[in-house]
Amino acid sequence: MSASSITPSYAAVLRTRYACRTFGAALLGRLSYGMVSLSLVLAIKEATDSYAVAGTVMALFGLTSVLLSPTRAGLVDRYGPRRALPPMAAAYALLLTGLAFATSWPGTSGILLGGLAVPAGACTPPLGPVMRTLWRDLVPDPRLLQRAFSLDTVAEELLFVTGPLLVGLLLHIATPSAGLAVSAALVLTGSLALTSSPAVRGEVGHKKTSAGPAPSEELDSGAQPAPPGRRPWQGGPGMLQAIAVSAAVGMCLGAFNLLVIAFTDEHKDPAAVTWILAALSGGSAIGGLIYGAVPWRVPSRMRLAFLAAALGLTLATTGLSTHPYALIAWAALGGLFIAPAITTTYLIADECAHPAARTKAGAWVNTAFNAGSAGATAATGLLVGRLPLPACFALAAAPAVLSAATALHRPPRRPAAVTAAPPVSERTSDAEQQAPATGE
Repeated sequence: MSASSITPSYAAVLRTRYACRTFGAALLGRLSYGMVSLSLVLAIKEATDSYAVAGTVMALFGLTSVLLSPTRAGLVDRYGPRRALPPMAAAYALLLTGLAFATSWPGTSGILLGGLAVPAGACTPPLGPVMRTLWRDLVPDPRLLQRAFSLDTVAEELLFVTGPLLVGLLLHIATPSAGLAVSAALVLTGSLALTSSPAVRGEVGHKKTSAGPAPSEELDSGAQPAPPGRRPWQGGPGMLQAIAVSAAVGMCLGAFNLLVIAFTDEHKDPAAVTWILAALSGGSAIGGLIYGAVPWRVPSRMRLAFLAAALGLTLATTGLSTHPYALIAWAALGGLFIAPAITTTYLIADECAHPAARTKAGAWVNTAFNAGSAGATAATGLLVGRLPLPACFALAAAPAVLSAATALHRPPRRPAAVTAAPPVSERTSDAEQQAPATGE
């Protein structure tokens, strides 16, 4: 049964041919990313007995991973996931294994650890963008695609909650370096399983004409697909909006995580941090599932603006809380807008991207989120203690509210020649173009 002929639901997404196999493999590999950061910090701290070294090496690892994400995604677009992912995954797993071995010995040189961490970050396989682009082939029906993207976003967020818990369990039976070894095994196994899926081998059977929006639906995100060689800021207002809002959401969350710690310290209740962050994640998961199940008629550009503004205003109001319990409630409310906003940024990027550059488009959105989170965390650290906490919360919320203004720039109407169906020769599958739809 084809994906377009069944009732839209999350169950229908998972019943789509090859969906469970492909998605499960991607999640297995992506679980590594939920474990590796904490494992790396703990392992380096134990080996060097220095928080400074641990923080520096982690920063190098994170920066190379984030900044080179579009480049790695571009390689997947150019050569296809079957040719690009295995070498990346093998190199990444080998370097993580090297870090696990190096950190198992006390007194290991920080220079050696940094020398392993930098190339490891540079080789991080873009499993998230790859999976998000494969969803376009697996479920070409736009109604199912929205649910697939929502499911993907919620699952990814839950992985980053589950990962640290698994690291904590490992610490009861092994050293922190074991977490790095497990992360290496997960990413290699998941990547190889993903590339062996028939969906990656081009056996899904959908043609490119079915992979785009339905004929009755207009690309409401702001532009016709941009040529694969163009920069993201040349992809039209839709792509710019996706990147801007993604960065703003990342800034909000990066700042919020640090402000929560400051808030609970101020109220002499540090244990409340876990409950507040759990409420944020729980609200995000619920919001994402509800959002994906609603058949929206409002253009994605306007939906994204509303979600960004609602997140920012809720975060600003959160700073007025007088007790950690109140902050828990506001965090749960704010979380309702996080997964829907992130899902919409990926949907817009997918709509705006050229079929041969979808992985890179998704990677730019992902990079914007991570860069915004890292930058806001650093900036918030400088503000805490210098400004009242309510003012810090308001400043952290400002980027999300301001990013909503990106929806005010209406895209020009496309001429009829642009909206016409492409020639038959161009309507080939991703596998035939050797540029499969993939995302980070």
